[in-house]
Amino acid sequence: MPDAAASADQLVIDRATAQDWTTVTAWAAAEGWNPGLRDAAAFFAQDPDGFLLGRLNGEPATAVSVVNYGDDFAFLGFYLVRPDLRGRGLGIATWNAGLAHAGGRTIGLDGVPDQQGNYRRSGFELAYNTARFVGLPDLPPPDGTVRVMGAADTAAVHDYDSACLPADRPEFLRSWLGNPGHQTALRIVDGNLAGFGTVRPARDSHRIGPLFANDADTARQLLAALAAQADGPVAVDAPLRNNSAVRLCEEAGLKPSFETARMYTGPVRSHCRDRVFGVTTLELG
Repeated sequence: MPDAAASADQLVIDRATAQDWTTVTAWAAAEGWNPGLRDAAAFFAQDPDGFLLGRLNGEPATAVSVVNYGDDFAFLGFYLVRPDLRGRGLGIATWNAGLAHAGGRTIGLDGVPDQQGNYRRSGFELAYNTARFVGLPDLPPPDGTVRVMGAADTAAVHDYDSACLPADRPEFLRSWLGNPGHQTALRIVDGNLAGFGTVRPARDSHRIGPLFANDADTARQLLAALAAQADGPVAVDAPLRNNSAVRLCEEAGLKPSFETARMYTGPVRSHCRDRVFGVTTLELG
């Protein structure tokens, strides 16, 4: 039974372990977020100090992650309060502890649009909205320019990834690409990397992310190759400002399920936004 007298001053917030995060992942699944089955390994590889758990009487009650990418950028996710403990100020105490971990970095997040007002009060401003598209893609098979990523492709993939994001993330990417069950495809055109994407198992449908490409044709071929590796429906989180990404999802027969709002607390470095056909993960950017 929840403690009716529980309040924020009784909450003990501390660094979470990877084992603790299995509880938080279950909370996220209950909210319908469809977390990947092995995401935590890559998340903790990037910043093991960026995962916080609040406890009441020793029991998990709240969570947030604020993962630092270098000296200038951080990303907030997994902001959760156990349903039976909501409305008592526990969440904001955990939120503030997470923001403190970022220091002076610009922070990004993907939050539900109806919470934008609350996020603005913490200094976040809307950059764009993202929709999750889900289904069984109906696409022609890829041509011979698409293949499985190999070890020799690592440097090129890391460089391409960095060009599509507000920060470099080599530690995260090494783990993400090498995680068991994660499969990465890339397309080579005229000897150059034209895009890449990763598909991974999740609680419900497989999730595809990142899906980064020079153009819609490359994204289409990568989506077809990745979907062929899944044993059922796939989910893609497509930025709505990328009209080509939205058209691709619609043409493939994927249906929108929910939206999130990408928000930042300040400026981010220039990057190739038009190459982002599917974000890597709503939890870490």
